[in-house]
Amino acid sequence: MTTRRGFLASLAAAVAIPSVTWADVGSPDYLAAAREPDGSFALYGVTAQGQQRFRIPLPGRGHAGAGHPVRPEAVTFARRPGTYALVIDCAQGRVIRTLTAPEGHHFSGHGAFSADGEVLFTGEVDNATGSGWIGQWTRAGGYRRSGQFASGGIGPHEILRRPDGGLVVANGGIIAALDDDRTKLNLDTMRPNLTYLALDGTVEEQVELSPDLHWNSIRHLAAHADGTIAFAMQWEGAAAVTPPLLGLHRRGQVPVMCNLPDAMATRMQNYAGSVAFEAAGDRVAITSPKGGVLAIFDLDGTFIDMPVRADVCGIGAAPDGFMLTDGFGGMARFGADALAGVAAFDVAWDNHLITI
Repeated sequence: MTTRRGFLASLAAAVAIPSVTWADVGSPDYLAAAREPDGSFALYGVTAQGQQRFRIPLPGRGHAGAGHPVRPEAVTFARRPGTYALVIDCAQGRVIRTLTAPEGHHFSGHGAFSADGEVLFTGEVDNATGSGWIGQWTRAGGYRRSGQFASGGIGPHEILRRPDGGLVVANGGIIAALDDDRTKLNLDTMRPNLTYLALDGTVEEQVELSPDLHWNSIRHLAAHADGTIAFAMQWEGAAAVTPPLLGLHRRGQVPVMCNLPDAMATRMQNYAGSVAFEAAGDRVAITSPKGGVLAIFDLDGTFIDMPVRADVCGIGAAPDGFMLTDGFGGMARFGADALAGVAAFDVAWDNHLITI
């Protein structure tokens, strides 16, 4: 005999309860961490028009983050060698989980969700050896730690979900001390690589740079819809050398190094801060906060333009180009051929702009 309680339970199970989505928090287009005037830190959700959708206080400096593919949840990572990551409910403006790196590891500052949003992958570094790991956290278990596998190299930094659903990892190649200065311990022998991983940790492909570029630490990543991976680099060799700071790679091919004219190469000061493809088009750009410029290329690696923007670092895809943030609180857009201001916030934006 069906009881009233049983009937209500079956009714509830039969009725589809709509899930909360990003649209329910005002559809922010980007996430960005910032330092506020009083020295505190916060994570912001902002639109492409420069409107603030939410602000969530952070306990310390954030670096980068990952937005859930559907739900209004984000994970923000401490600047490395931090050991905490915060899972944030962006609809209610509260921290719902604090993740702690396993003993002996620290987070690399970046992470990525699986395409269905059920697994969070975190970049991690072994404190003793510098070897890289990818942590797995299952969302259905309250972001329970559910496994780990090798990143394929030393000192991983950004990890990214590829358009085909797998992962790609920027293994920077550097073993860094855990002191305040992050002293680099292996510059003479560093070997950065780009590693393609299946979600079970299987290495599908691995790309190393030519020996003369082994000081070019691969740091940040972006993916084009056609599967092309852009990787931004930071040069650890002689200051007088101006190597390419952007590479483009297609599976099974040799990477394309994107060169700049000599006079413009020096302006980058051998440092690329972040990288992005535009949302609808084939341009790719890297930023240099040290040089106060961004360098724009086409999909075959040909240089296009170098707009000037003081302390620019954060960059994300925009429909007509790129959205940018800088250390002075500015948001700007580079469209077809011009840079224009969008908004000014009373903050210092951190390094990255995460596109939702």
